Amino acid sequence: MATPEDDHGKSIPGPSGSSSSDDSAKDGNDGGYNAGIAVFSYIIGGIIVWSLIGWGLDYLWGTRWIVLLGALLGAAGGFYLSHMHGLTRQGTPSGGNRAGRGPSQDGAQ
Repeated sequence: MATPEDDHGKSIPGPSGSSSSDDSAKDGNDGGYNAGIAVFSYIIGGIIVWSLIGWGLDYLWGTRWIVLLGALLGAAGGFYLSHMHGLTRQGTPSGGNRAGRGPSQDGAQ
């Protein structure tokens, strides 16, 4: 069965209610779930990588504390990366209305 197309060759969803959860993820209406997973991945990944580096240095140098320093450095680095990628900021409320977020920027009262 052929999918109806508009003038530009893009497919038009049919009346059968073909809206799925994939459509809401493409629109960015996933409620911050993907951003939360990304932040979690950055922080846990940083802890694992830098702990392994610290463990290797502990093994080479005969110390026992560098692994803890590596874990803290990894957690801080993961949070820093997620912050720099803009994953830790609050999104705009539904509708994009920014009223009530402080004074206007144009100086008018």
